[in-house]
Amino acid sequence: MENIIKINDLHKSFNSNHVEFEVLKGINLEINEGEFVSIMGPSGSGKSTLLYLMGGLDAPSKGDIYINDKKIDDLNDKQLSILRQEEIGFVFQFYNLVQHLSVEENILLPLTIQGKNTKKHEAYLTEILEAVGLLDKRKSLPRELSGGQQQRVAIARALINSPRIILADEPTGNLDSKATKEIMDLFKKINKLYKTVIVQVTHSKETAEYGNRIINVKDGILV
Repeated sequence: MENIIKINDLHKSFNSNHVEFEVLKGINLEINEGEFVSIMGPSGSGKSTLLYLMGGLDAPSKGDIYINDKKIDDLNDKQLSILRQEEIGFVFQFYNLVQHLSVEENILLPLTIQGKNTKKHEAYLTEILEAVGLLDKRKSLPRELSGGQQQRVAIARALINSPRIILADEPTGNLDSKATKEIMDLFKKINKLYKTVIVQVTHSKETAEYGNRIINVKDGILV
């Protein structure tokens, strides 16, 4: 099975008031094609830091990260930006939707920013809207949607570039139990339908169990 994410001896430290604080302490991890991985751990354990490093949103203090065989800590800012645009979709706890844009305009926003012809993606947009259950809401504004529906828009936006990986940081942290189940069922569906690797960070055991593998982080190490 193909390695999609590979991490070797990963360390991350931060300086605060001239004191160095080590958040990650030698992480080794491999995530394969088609996996749905849940990263669990208490607040401050380093799980979100690990996710951001995987996505190239931060740089390690030591160690190597490979995404689809590319060593991302060797990439410059432009190359990292292209990697994130083409191969990684991000979903965060807060939906980060543009309030004056419609559902379909929010989903197409990554393509618009890249200067791509969105008309060429109409068929795929409709497919994604159907997959996330928002076909009848494509012209709606974010304020007309529930929290769960807004998060579905964010997930659809993460999918529009057909990434091989979706990184989700507490994607249901703002949702009630009903909406949480709907979103996690949707992630499961996307994982099976598109074979997209999903890595989610969560503090919830119930949410973590939607993954086919659970990784526990405590005090900066895998346990």
